[in-house]
Amino acid sequence: MVSNFTARKSTRQVRFTTTGVSRGMLRLMPVAIFVIPFGIGFGAAAVQTGVSTTQASVMSGLVVAGASQFAVLDLWQSPLPLFSLAIVALAVNARHIIMGAALSGWINQLPPCQMVLALVTLSDANFADTQASLRSGDPEIGYLMGGGLMLWLAWTTGTILGATIGSLAGNLDQWGVDVVMVAFFAAVVCGDLRQGARILPVTIAVAITLLKVDLLPTGWNIIAAAVTGGMVGAIRHGR
Repeated sequence: MVSNFTARKSTRQVRFTTTGVSRGMLRLMPVAIFVIPFGIGFGAAAVQTGVSTTQASVMSGLVVAGASQFAVLDLWQSPLPLFSLAIVALAVNARHIIMGAALSGWINQLPPCQMVLALVTLSDANFADTQASLRSGDPEIGYLMGGGLMLWLAWTTGTILGATIGSLAGNLDQWGVDVVMVAFFAAVVCGDLRQGARILPVTIAVAITLLKVDLLPTGWNIIAAAVTGGMVGAIRHGR
């Protein structure tokens, strides 16, 4: 339904230009500045968890998914629970399915190579910026890639700084780094609670996380909470 609606709204032929990419980078530069501190927090928290500076930097450079990267740190142990890591990342980033569907009427007009370039750095900020432009009649897809590149640069730079500082500073608990992940997700959840319809799914997910923490293998309480909370939200939305 989302893609069909979007396709009807997309009556102009889209374009993907280097000028659009450059403008997209400039448009999201103010947002990217505020991404750097989050990257620093992730880098420092990752090192504190046992991830090396190189591993943290490469992870941010390749994954570029702040929320899921924070989430997997809680599962980081030896040997790595790869399946659990993948499920958590999928659950946290499932919203990209909706964002892709919302952009499909425009994105599907591009050749496959350009489509991949446009979507590879898709995130909440460049999605919102580009979709607003497309809906207003500006058919430039380059904004999506440009904005994503700017956010990628800020996130990766912040991670490298945080990981480097963390590796040199030794025990970071004295600076409160051990609560970075908790504070990050608390801020995200509190933002969602401004919409009353999300209170029940979030409450149920939190309850399951706490109740199952000693009953399930490491990290699976988070997966169970994410799946159950999502199902409850879907049922309520369907009504």
